[in-house]
Amino acid sequence: MANRSGNPTKHEMPKRSTIIREPAVVRRLARSSQISKFASDGTIAAAVMVFAALLAVMVANSALFEPLHHIFMTQIGVKFGHFVLTMSIEAFVNDFLMAIFFLLVGIELKYEVTVGELRRPRQAALPMLAAVGGVAIPALIFIAFNWGGQQHGWAIPIATDIAFALGVMSLLGDKIAAETKVFFQTLAIADDILAIVVIALFYGHSPSIFWMAASGVAILILWGLNRARIYTVKPYIIVGLLLWACMYKSGIHATLAGVILAFFLPAKSDIRLSALRDWLNGQARKLDDVYDDESHVLGQHSFTKNAEKVEHVLHHVTPPLVRVEREISVPVNFIILPLFAFVNAQIRLVGADFGAIVADPVALGAFFGAVLGKPLGIIGVTWVLVTLGFSKLPKHVSWDQVIAVGIMGGMGFTMSILIAGMAFRSADEVLAAKCAILLGSVIAGVVGILFVRVHDAIAHRALAKTTED
Repeated sequence: MANRSGNPTKHEMPKRSTIIREPAVVRRLARSSQISKFASDGTIAAAVMVFAALLAVMVANSALFEPLHHIFMTQIGVKFGHFVLTMSIEAFVNDFLMAIFFLLVGIELKYEVTVGELRRPRQAALPMLAAVGGVAIPALIFIAFNWGGQQHGWAIPIATDIAFALGVMSLLGDKIAAETKVFFQTLAIADDILAIVVIALFYGHSPSIFWMAASGVAILILWGLNRARIYTVKPYIIVGLLLWACMYKSGIHATLAGVILAFFLPAKSDIRLSALRDWLNGQARKLDDVYDDESHVLGQHSFTKNAEKVEHVLHHVTPPLVRVEREISVPVNFIILPLFAFVNAQIRLVGADFGAIVADPVALGAFFGAVLGKPLGIIGVTWVLVTLGFSKLPKHVSWDQVIAVGIMGGMGFTMSILIAGMAFRSADEVLAAKCAILLGSVIAGVVGILFVRVHDAIAHRALAKTTED
C-alpha cells in the first residue's frame, strides 16, 4: 500500500535481487511485467479499438476527411525483378496487416485444438453447434431483407468479434461465470472458423491458376518445414510472407495466409522437458566450476559461453507457436486492430440521407441479422440440443447466461466490417452496412450488459426476500 503522500511504503520498495546487481534493473523488470499485464487485458484492448472507431467517425465528418482519404488511397508497393506488387494504404491495412491479425486468430485456434476446449469434441460440441445456429439465422435474416437485391452481403452479420465481445463481457466481472466465458470463447472460435471458410469460398476474386499453384507450393514448403521439425521461427515467417504475396496475386483473400501459417507453426518444444531439470543442474555445476570471483566479467569466457548455452536452450523450451503469439499479440491488439478500425470506420454522414440509410435493406439485414439473428441462432440451437438430451449445459452455466452470450454474440465489428468491404463496391451500400455494424455492435454490447445486471439485481432481491421469509 502507498502512504498518504503517495510515496511507496517500505514494503513496496523494489526488493534487492540475488541475481541482478542493479536495483534499477529490478525496477525496469517490474515495470515490464506491469506493462505486459496491461497489454494482455482484453477490456483495455477492446476500449482502444472502440476509441479508434469513434475517432474515425469524428474525423470522417470533419475537414480532415478529404486529406485522410487521399492518404489512404496512396499507392505503395514492392518490386523484385519482374514481380511487382502494389496496393493502396487502405488495402495494405485490410489485406496485409489483417493477415497478421488472422495469424493470431489461427494461433488461438491451434491452441484450442491442441490443448484447449476444441480437443474434446463432445465437450465442445454444444458451443460449436450453437455457433452454427449463430451463423445460419443472421444470414437468413439478411437474405430475407435483401431478397432479389444485394444478397451477396449475407455473411456480414454472421461474425462475432471475439476480442471486442470478451472485452465487454469482462466488464461484468464475477457476474459471468468462468465456465460461461469458456463457453463463449469456444463459440466465438468456432464462429471465426466458419467466417474464415465463408471468406475463402465466397469473397475471393476470380482466381489465377498460376498464383494458386504458387500458393500451393508455399504451403508444401511450410508443411516440409514442420515435418522436418524446424523449430526456428524465421523460415516460417519468410515462407509465410511468400504465401501471402502468392495468395494476394491469386485472388484468394490474402488474410487467410495468416491462418494457414499458424497451423504449420510447431506447437511442440524441441527440448526434451523431462530431461531439462537434470541438464540445468549439470550446467549449474559447470558454471560454478568455471566462475572466478576475482575476474572481470569480460575475462570470464568459459562462464559466459556456458551461460549463453543455457540461454539458448531455455529460449527453445517455448514452442514457436507461443513465441510468435507473444511477439504479435500486443501489436495486433494495440496497433493493427485500432488502425483497422480507424481506416474502416470512416463513416461520413455529412450530407447523407439518413432516411435512405435507415431504410436500406443492406442496413436492415446487417442490423437485425446481428441484433436478433445472433441471439435467436445461439440460444435456439442450445435450447434444442439440451432439450433433446444431446448435450447438457456446462457446470455453473445457467440459461440467463446463455441468453447473455447470445445477445453479445451480435458484436460483429472487425470481421463484419472486413466482409462488408469485400461484399460491396458501391460506397452507399458499404456506408449502410458499416452504420448497421457499428450500431448493432454497440446495442448488442449495451443490451447484454444491462440484461446481466438487471437479472443479477432481480435474483439478489428474490434471494433477500426468501431469506426474510
